[in-house]
Amino acid sequence: MRTICQAAALSAALLFGGATVASAATPEVYSEVTAADIAEPGAVITDSAADLAAARTASQAIAWFSSRNGSTAYQGYCERAVRLAWDRVTHHASAIEHWRSSDGARHTTGTPPRGAFVFWNISAYGHVGIADGSGGVWATSVNGAIGHARQGYFANYLGWKPGNSN
Repeated sequence: MRTICQAAALSAALLFGGATVASAATPEVYSEVTAADIAEPGAVITDSAADLAAARTASQAIAWFSSRNGSTAYQGYCERAVRLAWDRVTHHASAIEHWRSSDGARHTTGTPPRGAFVFWNISAYGHVGIADGSGGVWATSVNGAIGHARQGYFANYLGWKPGNSN
């Protein structure tokens, strides 16, 4: 009888509260707004807790980008996009700040490995994408949207840093 009552209570909570069993233990998701997130101050971009928690490997970070192929939601928000793709704890105000930071060793030669952060000096804020490991990158601003391109698609290549969820 106890099991039936527990099941009924859980069903009612799910039906009327919109909750799930897992959400009771899931912490609140917080995303700090940085200068890299303010390309358009009126824009509101939200990701579900599942999206934010999903990417922790190079393959998952690339999948985050590829599942948004063609989306314009992150135009002007490249640093935020790579941070969300990797579910990073560390926040940088811009791609150029990320490049200049002590957050990972800078490499200026060689093909960036799968999942690496790839940087270009194309504006005061720079630009960053995620390497596919074969000389291509996933990034915002590929034909005006999230897309896949050769590393040379953007001018003024700076180099790469290992991708991570730090």
